[in-house]
Amino acid sequence: MPERFVVVGGDAGGMSAAALARRRRAAEELEVVAFERGGFTSYSACGLPYYVAGEIGDIDVLIARTPEEHRAAVIDVRLGHEVVGIDLERRTVSVRTTDGDSGARDEPFDQLVIATGAKPIRPDLPGVDATGVHGIQTISHGIALHDDVKGRERAVVVGGGYVGLEMAEAMKKRGLDVTIVEAGSQPMPSLDPDIGALVASAIRAMGIELISEARVVGFDTDGDGRVTAVATADRSIPADVVVLGIGVRPAGDLARDAGIAVGAHGGVLTDRRQSTSVDGVWAAGDCVETFHRVAQRPVAIALGTHANKQGRVAGINATGGYAAFPGVIGTAITKICDYEIGRTGLSEREATAAGFAYESATIEGTTRASYYPGAEAITVKVLVERNSGRLIGAQVFGREGAAKRIDVMATAIWNEMTAEDFGQVDLSYAPPLSPLWDPTLIAARAAASVLAS
Repeated sequence: MPERFVVVGGDAGGMSAAALARRRRAAEELEVVAFERGGFTSYSACGLPYYVAGEIGDIDVLIARTPEEHRAAVIDVRLGHEVVGIDLERRTVSVRTTDGDSGARDEPFDQLVIATGAKPIRPDLPGVDATGVHGIQTISHGIALHDDVKGRERAVVVGGGYVGLEMAEAMKKRGLDVTIVEAGSQPMPSLDPDIGALVASAIRAMGIELISEARVVGFDTDGDGRVTAVATADRSIPADVVVLGIGVRPAGDLARDAGIAVGAHGGVLTDRRQSTSVDGVWAAGDCVETFHRVAQRPVAIALGTHANKQGRVAGINATGGYAAFPGVIGTAITKICDYEIGRTGLSEREATAAGFAYESATIEGTTRASYYPGAEAITVKVLVERNSGRLIGAQVFGREGAAKRIDVMATAIWNEMTAEDFGQVDLSYAPPLSPLWDPTLIAARAAASVLAS
């Protein structure tokens, strides 16, 4: 009788694990079953804002692999099936169908991969369940919002993080008047205040209203139960449609309730091999807490890049191989209208919390040789640890050609390079693509000079 490999969650982490397990073990040796409570597998949630904006015309292009394709690979994908409990002693999961037609039933497992993802933060406020108030996490959410925007005039986005900014841009491109309501003092709180101020100015330059330090207290509705306004402590903001972009938390409840260890952020705790505190139970993706290589502590960062890598590691290890996930450094990029933003490593707030003594340097340069047509302004900020001089954080802001420069900074931080060493790295140069001294090198040299002074 074949061993049974069960996956909970049918997106990036779960299906990467399932695919690797199937690749390594034949169907006669290993039965692979994936339970997914939704109606889709292996899709790009990161592409949803661009579908809502109308830049992507067909939602199907966001689906990397359909359930039928997985089944053709002899992976038993069961859509509309939610795992509601795990019995570690009996080695079973309790599964029920989401249509409510039947009660829960037990399904056995030999190896279990928990890939339950993250759950969006949905505040318990009056009117939050009104028609026209949207979360944006799944394909179904994206379709619903895309269709609801038609004919609307005013949109309010609650939250100024990555998703909030991307959704604000989507609403703007659909022709709506857009307001962002952010509880903090700046958009993108993962950035330092000086870079966050540049983002705020860019948002307003695009004709999007940004209201900072405003906490939402409820949502007004009409007689039909549709949202009409977002209420803050001191004003009411008219809205025909509302998007919640407040953030997400690891969906670790299923694991926690079963007695599997979770961390301070609520995510499942794993080792480098994605093994949990229970033998034969693995976890991957947004539901886990991940080791931050610079801060040297667990963090919760919801990104498909991490989920895919962790899923592969779990799938290999659960089938007798060896693989390790080495951690993250918080690299991320986004775009709002004409502006690009990137960050990696630690911000000043994060560096302080992690106990670093550091210096910073911020420079302004251009994305190409300044004399070449199309050269755009770019701001680069770096953080370096005192004494050692190693790079521990970087942020980039500018127009086209700016954001992907964060990747070379991420590579330097990943490999624990000093600012002085990085400032001499042999980067490419051609006037249409870069100045003679790339802005990242200039920023590193500036930081090295601060340390030397």
